[in-house]
Amino acid sequence: MSAHGGKKAIVAALLANAGIAVAKFVGFLITGSSSMLAESVHSVADTSNQGLLLFGQARANRAATRLHPFGYGRNRYFYSFVVALVLFTLGSMFAIYEGIHKIQHPEDLTSPIVAVIILVIAIGLETFSFLTAVKESRPLKGQAGWWHFIRTSRSPELPVVLLEDTGALVGLVLALGGVGLSMLTGNPVFDGIGTLCIGVLLGIIAVILIIEMKSLLIGEGATEDDEERILAALVDGKQIDRVIHCKTQYLGPEEMLVAAKVAIAPGSDIETVAAAIDEAEARVRAAVPLARVIYLEPDLYREPAS
Repeated sequence: MSAHGGKKAIVAALLANAGIAVAKFVGFLITGSSSMLAESVHSVADTSNQGLLLFGQARANRAATRLHPFGYGRNRYFYSFVVALVLFTLGSMFAIYEGIHKIQHPEDLTSPIVAVIILVIAIGLETFSFLTAVKESRPLKGQAGWWHFIRTSRSPELPVVLLEDTGALVGLVLALGGVGLSMLTGNPVFDGIGTLCIGVLLGIIAVILIIEMKSLLIGEGATEDDEERILAALVDGKQIDRVIHCKTQYLGPEEMLVAAKVAIAPGSDIETVAAAIDEAEARVRAAVPLARVIYLEPDLYREPAS
């Protein structure tokens, strides 16, 4: 993950959603469409979420203190977790409630063509935000699939923005479908059904984000590829011939802790051991630059008792 943590994608999403939210609220006031109201609240939630992501990045940049000697990098995980909760409570629950209410008590739409125009414009703006997030994510994703990237990324912002933008685009299509069917059939119940579908969609995305961000917040270790590079870098075949055990954990999206016990060649003097440890640390940092905090314990390897 680049140092900006996908800031360009976050800012693009914030500006797009802020403008879309205003347009949707105007559309709701004109038409009375519950789909438009649900989408308005959805855009307000998304705008707030992007603000939270930027705030989390700012908090994460604070210098380490005695109380927090490893720094504040996990602020980015915490505020991404809060984003998932906001999406679930403010976006999903409101849309589900509003959808059920409008299905039970349907109301005719006023000037539904206005809602259609606003939704089409919103789709264009949301597509711009989505494509920006895709462009920012592609170098980090590499050859892996998008779902794999979302599940394994140790940097939270881009997966959050990608899922939010995906949900926003699908939600806009659902809202457009609800309003369009209400226009074609003269039955406003379809508007309520569209709203309910938006709520369910947002709920699914929120639950996925909650699960992923909780895992990061608790603390995840190195990816499988990075762990292999770390283990390979620790061994030089001369002074260090094997790794007895190794544990890793991300202190933040751009800082990893590596703690390992390594087997030193028997009979090595203290200067040789110190040099071997320093060289091993340098090799690990060259292999995995995010491994910034490294603690190595030299020991003698003993065969396990049979």
